[in-house]
Amino acid sequence: MLDLDRLITAFDNGLRTLLAPAHSARAVPGAALAEPEMTAPERQVAAALMRVNHTGEICAQALYQGQALTARNASARAALEQAAVEETDHLAWTAQRIEELGGRASLLNPLWYAGSFALGAAAGFLGDKWNLGFLAETERQVEGHLEGHLDRLPAQDEKSRAIVNEMKVDEARHACTALEHGAAELPEPAKLAMKLGSRIMTRTAYWI
Repeated sequence: MLDLDRLITAFDNGLRTLLAPAHSARAVPGAALAEPEMTAPERQVAAALMRVNHTGEICAQALYQGQALTARNASARAALEQAAVEETDHLAWTAQRIEELGGRASLLNPLWYAGSFALGAAAGFLGDKWNLGFLAETERQVEGHLEGHLDRLPAQDEKSRAIVNEMKVDEARHACTALEHGAAELPEPAKLAMKLGSRIMTRTAYWI
């Protein structure tokens, strides 16, 4: 049975994620670097890639809130909630970088949040080992996605690269934490479905 207080907190966190500026507990990676010289098309590419990353962090917040809401074990819930806190830093970093590049956030973020929250809550209902397994696989896929962005970002955009590199480190640590708490390995069809959903989100967020 769902805890009403946790449900209200999850709803409040959703509103804050979508409507209020995120605040980082850590310094923004690359903040001390000078703004690089880029052509207009290069800035557009960098802004679009950072918009994709920002949408990914919106989805991460929703996933973790949904998973924590339905997690049965207190330690599993704590691991998910801690991951959500650290992902808030990523949300703030990417939002700031989008603004610096003259871009905008995805117009579909509320839709992505709702879908990701429902998916996270469903994962939690399956049991903690599958809940944490979903977290671990999500982080593995995000880490690979960020590696791809490093290949696509303009070479001189060290500010964006610093943010993406630090995000990669955090995602890898979150995956390890999930495994340490007893995450189960997801079946291949589930992994493929996650990759398909991620591909749809990233390609859509790049433009919209």
